[in-house]
Amino acid sequence: MFGILLLVLIVIVVIFAISSYNRLVSLKNQVANAWKQIDVQLKRRHDLIPNLINTVKGAMNFEKGTLEAVVAARNTAITASTSGNVAATASAEGQLTGALSRLLAVVEAYPDLKATANVAQLQEELTGTENKIGFARQLYNDTATQYNTAQQSFPTMLFAGMAGASPSQLWEITDEGERAVPNVDLSLDTPAK
Repeated sequence: MFGILLLVLIVIVVIFAISSYNRLVSLKNQVANAWKQIDVQLKRRHDLIPNLINTVKGAMNFEKGTLEAVVAARNTAITASTSGNVAATASAEGQLTGALSRLLAVVEAYPDLKATANVAQLQEELTGTENKIGFARQLYNDTATQYNTAQQSFPTMLFAGMAGASPSQLWEITDEGERAVPNVDLSLDTPAK
């Protein structure tokens, strides 16, 4: 009788170990997939930027510093995204977002340029890509949180080492400019001169 109970207990532990191992491996793969989804959207963003710069370059000769800042930030972001380091990529992408925001603000100051179909289309594509990046970041953070929680939960944590599980970094906003709350004025009053 004792032998049967011991055998049942061993079978239960083995089944739980296999289940925990498979769950951790599955979550690890989901985190990797979520990261690749961010990578796909970042590549799209990086590919759109040269088109936008080439479209506005001629009309913005004296805004050369703004264009150079976007190019430099893009190059830094591309390098960071190939590192696989979440914090470095998030920081570089935050700098690129700031540079792009400045460029788009300058474009707004040029009504003729703003009215150009190519610029409007590129701005729309860039905005759509930014939204997709935001959703991909959210998916990545949700998946990484599930993975990290599973690793820290008892008794799954006992099998985390066997599954090669290690905590995943979350995508965090490190750029204070990106974290700042925008100032929106919806009043219809025009300032008195």
